[in-house]
Amino acid sequence: MDKLPPSADAQGMGEPLVLADEKRVPFTYLGRGRGLLATLALLGLAAFALPWVSVTLPDIVSYTGMDLGRRLGWAWAPGVAWFVLFPTVLSRRSLRQMRGARLAAAFLAAFPGLTALLLLARPPHASHGVPLRFTFGVGLYATMVLSALSVGVSLTFGGRGRAGANPDKVEMPRGSSEDSVLH
Repeated sequence: MDKLPPSADAQGMGEPLVLADEKRVPFTYLGRGRGLLATLALLGLAAFALPWVSVTLPDIVSYTGMDLGRRLGWAWAPGVAWFVLFPTVLSRRSLRQMRGARLAAAFLAAFPGLTALLLLARPPHASHGVPLRFTFGVGLYATMVLSALSVGVSLTFGGRGRAGANPDKVEMPRGSSEDSVLH
């Protein structure tokens, strides 16, 4: 039915018929997980700049996510994923677009956590007889937490709304319907 053109009456009304989930929301709309997911992406970028690994032997040095990315090419994945997730979320301006981007947003949100888990599972090791002593930093753990939260929010991105609320209701600017024809 949705592939059929509007009826003659609908065409005669002047404005095309737009379904509720196809209406564009304002750019500043933060509901339905849009604002929370964008905020989590920015926090993820900040966590990427925090220390991930602190080495105390043989030297005293801290490595941020960016530093690890320079040393290990695959370690750029969290920064790139957070960087791409932010505009992906903000560029979705209708509920249909938001729901359509759920899977992509969930994958982008999962990459940082998977990278951190990989680093935990295969930690740095000593080589050439030089001992290595290190601890994982706050950036690594913050990335895992933010990634898990972001995946959860991504799966409901553009979702059905709050419990008890009309799931198909979209908050739009109020106007007058004085001159509108109601059927």
